[in-house]
Amino acid sequence: MSGREPAPLLIFPCNGNGLEALDCLGQNWQCVGFIDDSIEKQARDVHGYRVTGRATFADQAEAWVLAVPGGPESYRSRKQVIEGLQLPSERFARVIHPAARVSTFTTLGHNVLLMAGVVVTSNAVVGNHVCVLPNTVIHHDTVIGDWSLIGSNVTIAGGVTIGQNCYIASGSSIMHGIRIGDGALIGFGSNVIRDVVAETCVAGNPARPLRSGRHSQR
Repeated sequence: MSGREPAPLLIFPCNGNGLEALDCLGQNWQCVGFIDDSIEKQARDVHGYRVTGRATFADQAEAWVLAVPGGPESYRSRKQVIEGLQLPSERFARVIHPAARVSTFTTLGHNVLLMAGVVVTSNAVVGNHVCVLPNTVIHHDTVIGDWSLIGSNVTIAGGVTIGQNCYIASGSSIMHGIRIGDGALIGFGSNVIRDVVAETCVAGNPARPLRSGRHSQR
């Protein structure tokens, strides 16, 4: 969209990821407000932007949408939440911070947010509804599944496959060729040197299964 007027963008919800997205818009996007289900949040403005309910999706039908719900405690519900918006796939935006670096040989899905300092190299595939926090590097031939959240300062080596609806916490490293199953969580600062089974939570150096199945770090 270079050289055009910034396109209007609605951000859902008014959470940490949504607020950080404001710094990623560059000259391509203009935020026209936040959408949130919380009545308390709808009662105020945030950084000068109105926070409204889901009716605004229809009221501002010309606006694109960036949907970035979820965190370490709720990442597995991202698919349900985003699909619950009942929006067509072509309405979702792809927001890339001007300081991110994405190879021309990369494939990006819709409703993707790449924050400052993110690097995505040759032949990588980033699926739909994926959020990647600052300074993460996704190397060649890696596949990031739909609905996944990737924290900051994560290094994902070449040929890695990350399943759908995963959470990779900040500061983690994933060795080349590793496969991470759907719904898995990688805890803060982990060093992943073995495949991770679907729906499991691992952490540590080297990463091992967590008994509690929970890890609260970004």
